Amino acid sequence: MNSKPLNQADRLLISRLQNQLDEVRQRLRVSAPGVVLFRADLSYGDDEVVLVEADGLGGAVLQVVEGNYPVDYNTREEKSFSTEAEAIGAARALEVDLVVQ
Repeated sequence: MNSKPLNQADRLLISRLQNQLDEVRQRLRVSAPGVVLFRADLSYGDDEVVLVEADGLGGAVLQVVEGNYPVDYNTREEKSFSTEAEAIGAARALEVDLVVQ
């Protein structure tokens, strides 16, 4: 964690680089890191939730969490996927399994 304010040149550099990253992600249709791409309840009491979170590099992480998401929860399962679409597809399959049961 930075404890000193950044000088103007460093702030501009970070801003410029972030803008470049945003443009590349938009062109490649890749979500920014930490963006929740998918969320569904896996239990009727909202105690179990499946999430897909972008990694910022074109992939995503599927998580099955238990508890009071996003305030107080535990991650029960986690799996990384090389594409966002694969992760969302796997999450949707878990959601469908709930409906079928």
